[in-house]
Amino acid sequence: MIKYKLICKECKNLFDSWFSSSKEYERLRKKKFLNCIICDSQNVEKTLMSPSILRVANDSKINTKDKKYKKITKKIIEYQKFIKKNFEYVGENFAQEARSLHYKNKKTPKNIYGTSTSEELKELREEGI
Repeated sequence: MIKYKLICKECKNLFDSWFSSSKEYERLRKKKFLNCIICDSQNVEKTLMSPSILRVANDSKINTKDKKYKKITKKIIEYQKFIKKNFEYVGENFAQEARSLHYKNKKTPKNIYGTSTSEELKELREEGI
């Protein structure tokens, strides 16, 4: 199971939704089965999400009121906004798109982000991409 934070492009509503896999999310999106829970629009997309962080072995809790925690959270949000504004989301085609951009030797590189398997990332590193 995977949880995504989704955003409605019409009413700007943010909401979470669970999917059996990232492929399942893409399948539902392509078939236009995703809709906003507020305005029922089908113009819904994933937003950038920070990874889940596992708790420390001694089960200590993170103090969310701590200044350091707030500063880090603010910085993550800034990075997410920057990436969303300046990069193109390519979904599960990240490895293919990265290779395409690398081997075309374009003068103006295109910024992309997306998902890939650990095997695909390993192959990209081996190719020097």
